[in-house]
Amino acid sequence: MQGALESHIRTRGMKILDLDALDRAALQSDPCSFVVVPRFVRPEYLEAVNRDYPQIQRPGNFDPADLHYGSTFESLIAELRDPELRAHFAAKFEMNLEGLPLQMTVRRYSERSDGNVHNDSRGKRLTSLIYFNPSWEHEGGRLRLLRDPDDIESHCAEVAPEAGTLLTFRRSERSFHGFKPVEAERRSLQMYWVTPKRSQQGEKKRSLKRLWKRWRKERASGR
Repeated sequence: MQGALESHIRTRGMKILDLDALDRAALQSDPCSFVVVPRFVRPEYLEAVNRDYPQIQRPGNFDPADLHYGSTFESLIAELRDPELRAHFAAKFEMNLEGLPLQMTVRRYSERSDGNVHNDSRGKRLTSLIYFNPSWEHEGGRLRLLRDPDDIESHCAEVAPEAGTLLTFRRSERSFHGFKPVEAERRSLQMYWVTPKRSQQGEKKRSLKRLWKRWRKERASGR
């Protein structure tokens, strides 16, 4: 069976990722622009992806380039880097993603210190997470998009990390997210389209310049 699946991928152009499901999914706007796509990883490939999943031994996020994995997971990574996928995300969020670098990390284990509520940095323009656990029975570990960053219960969306589900959201000043603590195997892939480093460096310089001006102004006023 596994050989037949790999043959479909290599010779018949069968996709692991269901881009049609992404196209059909409703784009939500509260608290930020986001979309949830169940079974974004086609169910017939999920077992093979998990069989070929990187043999990560500890918590943390890891660059795929530093990991060892099997052929189906390798095909998954190739699809995620394909310009076709970029075009579907750009259309869904009505964003121009051309020229934005794609960053990607893989995770296998969650520890109790993970999941703290936060917002992504401004350099991350669009964030996607794909989950690979066949099922999820824990209360913790379910990613929440929050209306109130000080209240984990103020969520307007909650996504269990299972069954090839995709969550993608556009970074904004309201895109806070997090999950209740859990210590478990929680397989996920995170990817971000980011502002090129040159632009990020320019923004950092502008921020430092604003801080310097504010400090001089406050010092002059005796604060």
